[in-house]
Amino acid sequence: MKAIVILNPYAGRWQALKRKPELETALLKAGIDYELLITQAPGHGPELAAKAVLDGSLLIISAGGDGSISEVINGMMLGAASVGFDRLPPVGIMPLGSANDLVVNLKLSTNLNEAAQIIASGNIKKIDLGEVNKTRYFDNNSAIGLEPTITLIQQQITWIHGVIRYLLATLLGILKNPHWDIQIEWDNGIYQGPSSLVTTGNCPLTGGLFFMTPHANPFDGLLTFVYGYMATRLQVLRLLPRTMKPGAGSYVEHPDIHEVHSPWLKIKTHQPTPMHADGEIQSTAINEISYRIIPEVLPIILN
Repeated sequence: MKAIVILNPYAGRWQALKRKPELETALLKAGIDYELLITQAPGHGPELAAKAVLDGSLLIISAGGDGSISEVINGMMLGAASVGFDRLPPVGIMPLGSANDLVVNLKLSTNLNEAAQIIASGNIKKIDLGEVNKTRYFDNNSAIGLEPTITLIQQQITWIHGVIRYLLATLLGILKNPHWDIQIEWDNGIYQGPSSLVTTGNCPLTGGLFFMTPHANPFDGLLTFVYGYMATRLQVLRLLPRTMKPGAGSYVEHPDIHEVHSPWLKIKTHQPTPMHADGEIQSTAINEISYRIIPEVLPIILN
C-alpha cells in the first residue's frame, strides 16, 4: 500500500507548494511509493488523515510546518478513536514550515532529501501527546496567557516574515503587560494567584527560538508546565533572553518562575484568556482548561 503524503501548500509562508517538485524528488530518491494529497483549506488535513487511518494506510507523511503536523496528528487520533489506537500507522515528517519546531525537538533533519531517507529507514518510536480540554491533541506545546496573546499579535503582522516576526510580536505582547488571576491544580500541587503565563510542553522548543518548557521530554510520560508572574514590563524584558536558553541560565531558574512535571493539570482563570495548541489559536477567551498526557501513543519515524 502506498504512503499517504498530506501536503499543506500554504506552509512556510505559502512556499510549500513551490517546493512540491523538490518534495516529490526526495521521496522518489528514497524509494518511497506514495500518493500525494493537497489540503484545500484549514481543517482539511485532519479529514484526510482520519480517512487514511480508517482506510488502513500503513504510513502517513505530513509535508508542511508545525501547524500541518498538528492537523495530521489530530486527524490520525480521530480516526484511531474508531479503529483502535493500536492500529495507528506511523507518521513521517517532510519539513516545509518556517520554524519546524517538532522536527528540531525530535532531532530530525530539515533537509528534504535527508528527511525522506529517515522515513525510508522505518525506525519507529512512540511519542507522548498532550490533550487539552478533551478536544485537541498537541505534539509540542499549548499555552494560555502571554504566549497565545503574542500568537494573536504575530498573526496580524504580515509585512515581516520568519523569526523576526515572532520577536516583534513578543515585544508588542510584553508592552501590553497582561496578567491573569488563576488557580492551577496538578498532581500533588496547587497554586492560586497572579500569573503572566501558563505554558504546557511536550517538547522544549517553540516559535523557533523559545525554550518555554526547557526540560520537557516527549518520551517521559509527563507534561511539563511553567507558570510565573512578572509585575513590570522591564522584568519581563530582562527575562526574555533567558527564554532562548535551553540549559544553564534558563528563565525557569528565576525564583518567580516555576517549572513542574505532571501527568495532568487543571487551570481556572478569573479573566478570560486566549489559548493555543501547537501555535493554532483554539480560543480567544476561555476560563477553564484541562490538560493530560497520553503516553507513548503516536508512532513516529525518527533517526
